[in-house]
Amino acid sequence: MTDTNRTKPEIDFYEGEAPTELVITDIEVGTGAEAMPGATVDVHYLGVDLESGEEFDSSWSRGQSINFPLGSLIAGWQQGIPGMKVGGRRQLICPPHLAYGPAGGGHQLSGRTLIFVIDLLGVS
Repeated sequence: MTDTNRTKPEIDFYEGEAPTELVITDIEVGTGAEAMPGATVDVHYLGVDLESGEEFDSSWSRGQSINFPLGSLIAGWQQGIPGMKVGGRRQLICPPHLAYGPAGGGHQLSGRTLIFVIDLLGVS
């Protein structure tokens, strides 16, 4: 099930202290199959840096969704996607320990709190 009418999400600038734990917000609840831990998911997503509000990655910008096993993703996605249903849109705010680790960890996003908006298109 794919939703061709859906458009790239916009993320409002986050105000206040960066959360220290994963924050999950359902923007739209899906009605399709539910993603389980360890599933392979087909998603469209947008990622921005919480502090700067700058986009660092987006499947929308590449024009195609991506499909991968949850087990290969950052911890915030492994915890935040299960329970989501196909057709849903969910926002995850991932503190550094659930994203790319503490500052100096070798990844350009190490030490950053990241916001993702994820559209779940399919599960297998």
